[in-house]
This record gives sequence, C-alpha cells and structure tokens, in this order.
Amino acid sequence: MTDPVALTAELIRCPSVTPAEGGAIALLEALLGGTGFVTNRVDRGGIANLFARWGDAAPVFGFNGHTDVVPPGDLQAWKHDPFEGVIENGAIHGRGAADMKSGVAAFVAAAIDFVTLSPPDGSLILTITGDEEGDGVDGTLALLDWMAETGQRMDHCLVGEPTCPSVMGEMVKIGRRGSLTAHFTAYGAQGHAAYPERARNPLPALVRLLDRLAARRLDKGTGHFDPSTLALTTIDTGNPASNVIPAEARATVNIRFNDAHTPASLSEWLEKEADLAAAEFRVGIATRISVSGESFVTEPGPFTDLVVGAIEAETGVRPTLSTSGGTSDARFVKDHCPVVEFGLVGATMHQVNERVEVAHIEQLKAIYTRLLRDYFTRK
Repeated sequence: MTDPVALTAELIRCPSVTPAEGGAIALLEALLGGTGFVTNRVDRGGIANLFARWGDAAPVFGFNGHTDVVPPGDLQAWKHDPFEGVIENGAIHGRGAADMKSGVAAFVAAAIDFVTLSPPDGSLILTITGDEEGDGVDGTLALLDWMAETGQRMDHCLVGEPTCPSVMGEMVKIGRRGSLTAHFTAYGAQGHAAYPERARNPLPALVRLLDRLAARRLDKGTGHFDPSTLALTTIDTGNPASNVIPAEARATVNIRFNDAHTPASLSEWLEKEADLAAAEFRVGIATRISVSGESFVTEPGPFTDLVVGAIEAETGVRPTLSTSGGTSDARFVKDHCPVVEFGLVGATMHQVNERVEVAHIEQLKAIYTRLLRDYFTRK
C-alpha cells in the first residue's frame, strides 16, 4: 500500500517555492511511472507540470493538484524547518502540508493502489502543476492545452485543494466566484497647495470614484453564491510634501463576483464610473482591468452526489456544497469537464507552522479510494 503520509513528507522536503520545481514533480513522475502510469512532462514557460495516465478506456476520471508553495516567510518564526516534514503530536508540519502537498499525496496514493489492486474498466488521469501559487498561466492551463492538442480528455475531475474550514469532511466546493482587479490612475496638474486654482488635483476625483464604488451593493447573492464583494486594496499618491498638490494618484479595487455578473458587465460599470468622476473634476482617469477568473458552478447532480457519498461514508460528516473562497485551478478545469474540489482542513495554509493532522491525510486517501471505486462501478 502506498503511504500518503510518507509521500507528503517527501514532497514537503522538496523546496518547491513557486515557480521552483524543487524536485517535487520529478519525484511524482518517477513514482507514477514505476507503477503503470504513462507520464509526460508538460513544462512551459519555465514551469514544471506532470501529466500521468493509466488506462485507455472510458470513462476517464481525473485528479488535479499543485506542488508549488508560497514562501515560508520568517524562518525563525517556525517551530520546525518548513521543508523538513516533521511529524509531531499527530500532525505533519511544513510549507505545503495543507496547501496542498498532502492532497496530491493522497490522490496519488489512492490512484496507485486502486489501479494496482482493483484495475477499473476505465482510465485515470492525474494533472499536477507547479504554477498554482504563481501566475497560473503556464500550469494547469499548459496541461489542458497539451491535452487538447493530443486528444486527451477527462469526463470528470476533482481538485484536491483544502476545502474544509475546521472539520474534516464538512465542505465540497462546487464552484468559485470570479475575481477582477481594477487599477485606476487619476492625473491632473501639479501645483502649490496655497493656490489650488492653479492646479488640477486628481485626488478629489479618485476619492469620489472610490466612495461610489464602495457604496454600491453589487447584488444580493444568487442560487449558489453569496453576494459579490468589492474591496479597496490600495490608494497611492507618493507625495511627501504637504504643500504640493500632486499630479497623479493611483488606486486599486478587487471584486469577487458571482454569476449575476460577467467581467464585461463589471468592466463597463467601472469605466463608466471612472469617466463620470473624471468629468466632474476636470481631470483624467485611466482604467486598467485584469480578470483572473470567472464565476462558475458545477450543478449538483450524480457526480456531486458520488463525492458527497464517499465523504460521508468515510467521515460520518455530510458536507455542504459551497462556492466560497478565492480562486483555484478549478477555474480552468471547468472549461474542460465538470469539476469539484475536496481536500483537507485548510486552517493553517500559507501560515507560519502550517500543518495538518496525519489521520486526516489517511482519511483523505480513503475518501478518494472510495470515490474511485464508486465512480467506476456505478450503473
């Protein structure tokens, strides 16, 4: 039997701080290649990615995950070396323990043992990237592009991100909100603060714009989503002089939006408000918008029922179906096939002394194994 805890520790010992591979992808390539999976490296833009497949028949079930991690931060604040994988008091410690080397280890271990002990009438695909915590453009997207070029396809996919707030088994993500960031640059004419009539101050226009945006109630929520949110994340003038009216000021807002909106509709609203504020104060406001993901939902049905059933059978907890949280690589997979996310308790992810319970990793492997069995034996 493949030990998911030992594999988690091995992966933690790979210093794969994004975008560095750190040995993690190579470790999994060697492991899977030695147990009957056909592996392909799908590296792009300096990012290491792994595609592994067992079987040729339909149906095809897929797992997706990432081995890259965020920087550890202050090493002196860690109780243990963040890249040592120490097990203490029933928990494994290290950067990536929660997000998400344990999830990768659990689905790799489940997949290897499943095809070895009870080969299914179907196929398994594992897509593992080193670019989820980074820009995301050369990770899962590269894998999906390569799959399209080579005729590879999954029928359903599970992303092994940590999804449970505090109790193992309590939440499955069936979708995610979209994320849009708007950068505003207001520009006028610099002048002396004692003679404001000789300058064109961009700050009142920018402040008025931000106030209007922050006061807007975007929606009341939809069937599967909470209300959309807008957060002011930074206001920058860079003016050290109290007696100088600046020529330029910048601000950024981030919107997490549900399926009541599209990037196009939100962009139109933001640009209209910026133009209005600029005209009122006779300054210019330039708007630059970037979208890192659109909202999506996998409608509840037979696939989500299978996932929920496997979780409840192994944990005794019936999970709720949620679309909360930030973005994940599921936002890319959803264009390929129906996708859900389920993994461990993520309470310490990205924190100093990141850790997860060893028993939960073993439980997660059992859940994934049961899901595979149920998926390939369903009528």
